[in-house]
Amino acid sequence: MADVLSVGVNLEAFAHAISAIQALRSSVSRVFDCLKDGMQNKETLEGREKAFIAHFQDNLHSVNRDLNELERLSNLVGKPSENHPLHNSGLLSLDPVQDKTPLYSQLLQAYKWSNKLQYHAGLASGLLNQQSLKRSANQMGVSAKRRPKAQPTTLVLPPQYVDDVISRIDRMFPEMSIHLSRPNGTSAMLLLDIWSKSNYQVFQKVTDHATTALLHYQLPQMPDVVVRSFMTWLRSYIKLFQAPCQRCGKFLQDGLPPTWRDFRTLEAFHDTCRQ
Repeated sequence: MADVLSVGVNLEAFAHAISAIQALRSSVSRVFDCLKDGMQNKETLEGREKAFIAHFQDNLHSVNRDLNELERLSNLVGKPSENHPLHNSGLLSLDPVQDKTPLYSQLLQAYKWSNKLQYHAGLASGLLNQQSLKRSANQMGVSAKRRPKAQPTTLVLPPQYVDDVISRIDRMFPEMSIHLSRPNGTSAMLLLDIWSKSNYQVFQKVTDHATTALLHYQLPQMPDVVVRSFMTWLRSYIKLFQAPCQRCGKFLQDGLPPTWRDFRTLEAFHDTCRQ
């Protein structure tokens, strides 16, 4: 193996890893080409099916082999040393043409500015929380009367009511698994596995959209409507790979199906088509 640089990266393994990535992309492309071409001309239907299955299995084995090789090489590459600030961005300081492309110094300045902005934003937030905002008499033209400070309200629902609402929602969506738990007494928690990170980009996008939907459906005084509306929206993904985009009419765009669902109409859109 080649010598490992001070940054902790094995360059020879890194070069092999790049080649392994190219091989993996090629094998994955062959899988899709096999699916696209379908069954080739043979004398009988059985012969075409056997030839297609054998060819498809060979391509899948190639993908698995290339993926295992890439995982093995990734362990040999190593990790950059933590001596450089800002982790991998510290490698920019090794650029021999620093005078022409001062990316690293600019990045450090932006990082310091971001930290200072966060610090001052925290101070401002604390001051605003301590003092209530007042309307200016000069802007209003007359002296504004001081309004009483709104007291926080807490919505307390009986456990039986919560159980009945979740039971009805569970019957409305038999395709979805809903579990109600009370780990700390009477406080109920609805278990939906939308936080575990998927290995597939399409489901990662669905998770991001679901997080946005949780922020959209907010009605504190009617929690049953909020849960039912969110579950109705989430159920629209049952046809994730079957519904075309309502704008472009295509099923795939950049290799992905329409992952966005409109909050009102539940229509399917690609990310770029919903703008």
